[in-house]
Amino acid sequence: MRAAVLTAFAVMIPAMISCKPATSTKVASETQSAQSTSIQIQLDVKQPEKSMGILSGGSDNLAFTVGYGKYGIACEDSAFSEGLTPVGTFRVNAILGVDRFDMDPALIKKSGKSKNYLKANLFSNMNSIDFKGDGEVGEYGDGYISLEPVSTTPQPFSFNDYAGTFRWYSFAIHGTNNDQRVGQKVTGGCLNVAQKDLETLMKTIKLGDEVTITANGPCQKS
Repeated sequence: MRAAVLTAFAVMIPAMISCKPATSTKVASETQSAQSTSIQIQLDVKQPEKSMGILSGGSDNLAFTVGYGKYGIACEDSAFSEGLTPVGTFRVNAILGVDRFDMDPALIKKSGKSKNYLKANLFSNMNSIDFKGDGEVGEYGDGYISLEPVSTTPQPFSFNDYAGTFRWYSFAIHGTNNDQRVGQKVTGGCLNVAQKDLETLMKTIKLGDEVTITANGPCQKS
């Protein structure tokens, strides 16, 4: 099944092969290791369970299912709004997890906290919040990949306190404490993925990598 999905999505993946011959095995290897990874996601408006992402440029390509916002799709260049997942082009500006912390230096400065504090506390703080009010926590699973829109539209993203807990509020790809929520319109606007797929994304994605999100139906303008 996964092989079929990768074939179906092949048209979404840009050509990764250079027309120039490598001058040596060492040069080719170094070029490959420096190559950026990217994610392309297509949201299915009528059948959310068919919403898929493709990770390309790493050691292995990965096709994965995503869930998205409970209120639907926001148009490109929109300001992020609760329950709506925006389409457009984004850049990874933070990667937070149980075993990983990477964040743009400008964000660290904006937070007003030290890098050591953020590394030790930020993700665990965020994942301890009961967003649904149902007594369950861990709603980001094991990781959170923050996405900054390339658009210059002002966004409400910021470091703040939520229910007395310091956190980073942004748009992201993240895990879940219930894989059955993946492939559904259930999130607060972020994209959620299953744990096994999150593990691959977290070990592959780097700061600055590009994420493109499209949809096969209408979007809501803000």
